[in-house]
Amino acid sequence: MLRLTWVQPEDLLGHELRQAALDGREPARVAERWRAAGGGEAPLAAGASPRPASRCLRTLAEDLLDELADLPSGLADLEPTGLARIRAACPAWPAPAASRTVPAVHRFEAAWLGRAVGCLLGKPVEKLPLGAIRALAAATGNWPLNTYFTARGVPAELLAAHPWNRRSAATSLAENIDGMPEDDDLNYPLLNLLLVRRHGRGFSTADVARLWLDELPPGRTFTAERIAVRNLLLGIEPPDTARHRNPFREWIGALIRADVHGWTNPGDPAAAAEQAHRDAVLTHTANGVYAAMFAAAVVAAAATADGPGDVHRCLRTGLTVVPPRSRLARAVRDAIRLAGEHAEFDTVVDRLHAAHAGTHHWVHAVPNTALIAAALTHADGDFTGSVCRAVSGGWDTDSNGAAAGGVAALLAGSPAALPARWTAPLKNRLSTSVGAFDGTGFDELARLTHRPTPSEAARP
Repeated sequence: MLRLTWVQPEDLLGHELRQAALDGREPARVAERWRAAGGGEAPLAAGASPRPASRCLRTLAEDLLDELADLPSGLADLEPTGLARIRAACPAWPAPAASRTVPAVHRFEAAWLGRAVGCLLGKPVEKLPLGAIRALAAATGNWPLNTYFTARGVPAELLAAHPWNRRSAATSLAENIDGMPEDDDLNYPLLNLLLVRRHGRGFSTADVARLWLDELPPGRTFTAERIAVRNLLLGIEPPDTARHRNPFREWIGALIRADVHGWTNPGDPAAAAEQAHRDAVLTHTANGVYAAMFAAAVVAAAATADGPGDVHRCLRTGLTVVPPRSRLARAVRDAIRLAGEHAEFDTVVDRLHAAHAGTHHWVHAVPNTALIAAALTHADGDFTGSVCRAVSGGWDTDSNGAAAGGVAALLAGSPAALPARWTAPLKNRLSTSVGAFDGTGFDELARLTHRPTPSEAARP
C-alpha cells in the first residue's frame, strides 16, 4: 500500500493543531471534535501513519483543517506575511544599496562548497536526538565535533540503539563520501539559480511555481514544499498555496532556499530579503517567511564582509528585516545572547532545547534559525566552528549545517580558506535531479552565480 508522506489529511491534522497553538489560535475544541469522532490523539509523526483513516474520518480531517485555518490568530498583527506590512513593522529596515559590488567568483565557489560541507556533515545524524548525536561522535573521539562522522570504531550496541539516518549513511559518513550526494538543501539553491538566470531578480512567485512544476520532481519535495506542489496541481494559486491545508508553513523549507537571494544581491540585504519573500510565500507564512528573509539578508551582508569577525554585524543586519516582536526575532536574539554568555556551546544548545523542544517540531523555522545564529555567533564566524556547532546542536542538522556553512564560507572568502579535510571529499562534484546540474562542479556553479541574470550572463 502506497502511503505518501506529508499529504494525508489525517496525518496533517496533528501538525496543524500544534501550529495553531503556536501562532495564537485556540485549537482545543477542534481537537476534541476529532477525538469524539474516533480519531484519537491526532498524530505528530514525521510522515504517514501506517494505515489510512476511514472515509468519514478523512473527510472530517479535511473539514477540521479548514476550520483551524479560519480561526483568528492573536498574533496576526505582530506577525504579518505581506511584504508591505513586514517592512512597516521593521523600524531598522536597511536602505537600498547605493551601488552593487559583485565579489570575485572564488567567493561564490567558497559559499557553494561551504553549504555542501555543512549539509554533508549533518546528513547522517538528521532526525537523531541530541544525546545520540553526542554519543555517536564521542565514541570515535570526534566530540566536540571537528570532522565528518564515521561508523568506524562505534560500538555495535550504540549503533543498534541509535542508527544513522538510513537514507544518508551510505553517502555521508567519512568512509564512503564520494562527491556531494543529492540533498534538498542543494536542490533548492540550484532551482533558485535557474530561477534568477531565466527571469532575473524581478521574478514573481508565479515564476517560482512554474519552475517547480517544470524542474522539481515531486518525490524530492517534503513538508511545506510538497503541500504547495499538491496545491498547485489542484489549481490553487499562490500565495494560497502556502495556506491551504499546510501545517508546515512555518517550518524551515523557505530558509534552505534563501542563499541564492543573498548571493545575487551582495551588499544589499533589503533587496535580498525582498527577493526571498517572493520565493518564500509560495510555501510559507509569517515566521517561515521571516526565516528566509533573515537568511538572505545575512548572506547578502556576508558576501561583501571583511572576514569571519564581521559575522556579528551580518546577523544584526539579518534581524533588521524581521518584525522585532515576532517569535522568530525573539528566538534569534535570545540565541545570540546565550552564545555570547556561555563559553561551552553544549550549554547554549541545552538552553535552546529547553526553550523550544517541547513546543516546536524539529523542522520548525524558529528553533532552527535560532540555532544557526547561535552557532555563527559562538564560533565568531570561523568555518569549522560554525558548521560543527550548527550540526552538533541537533534538530534539522543538514539544513542548519548548510546554512551556517554557506555564511561562514562567504566570510572566509575563498575555497583555499576552507580546510581540505572538508572540501577534498566533495571532489568538485554534485549530484542532483534538478535541471542539467547533475555532476556539475562547484567552480562552475560559482561562475553561474557570479553572473546570474540574463544580462550579466551575456557580458564577456
